[in-house]
Amino acid sequence: MDVTDHDDAVAALKRLGLSSYEAKVFVALQRIGRGTAREIDDVTDVPRSQVYGAAENLEKRGLIDVQRAEPIQYRAVDLDEARRRLRARIDDAEERAFGYLETARNELVEDDEAREEVWTVTGREAITDRVIRLASGAEHRVVFGTDDERLVTDEVLATLDDFSGTIIVVSTNPAVRERFGGIGGVVTPSATTLAEMGPDDRSSRILIVDGDTVLMSVHGEGTGDCTETAIWSANTGFASVFAGLFEEWLTEFFDG
Repeated sequence: MDVTDHDDAVAALKRLGLSSYEAKVFVALQRIGRGTAREIDDVTDVPRSQVYGAAENLEKRGLIDVQRAEPIQYRAVDLDEARRRLRARIDDAEERAFGYLETARNELVEDDEAREEVWTVTGREAITDRVIRLASGAEHRVVFGTDDERLVTDEVLATLDDFSGTIIVVSTNPAVRERFGGIGGVVTPSATTLAEMGPDDRSSRILIVDGDTVLMSVHGEGTGDCTETAIWSANTGFASVFAGLFEEWLTEFFDG
């Protein structure tokens, strides 16, 4: 086995919850099939005195079988079985951790505490996910604007297609407006308004939901997906004021 591959395998097993010694013993048993503590010691740098403890822990995890002969023999379980057992432990740990987080969330926050929270999101994929989540909570009205056709993903279209309220799409790009053509009830500003808007090289997209939630993003320097940065806010004075100003502009120029 290549040293790099061996080290990568050990590192990966450590990320899955094994200690360094446990990972090395497990890898060693995969190489030799079965063996005693002495034989494991011969193919790994785990001290023989530590092999016993590591093997005991691996047995408790269900990753190796033990034959209590003289001397004791160890054998790794089938890889598919090991993968299932490690995944089950990870899933269980994740469920317990997030169960606690769900219980602990906002535990020490006063219910009547007023906040003006404005959050930042970076990266196209993360911003698209936030757009979808915010739009999914819409009740009456969604305003979505962009000139970048790449930002009108199938997931965004599907989210708005499920929405039964008013949808306004603001874009100077005909290809973007065409992407929304299959969604019923979508309206856009007039051609005159769009011409007056003109292109904006820095602005990336804007989302306004029900007049109390807003997301705005801009393109940074470079061409990668991580150059887009957005701010968003929901149910705050900032969101309401900005949404109100944008809606006033929209009402002044909207024709239809």
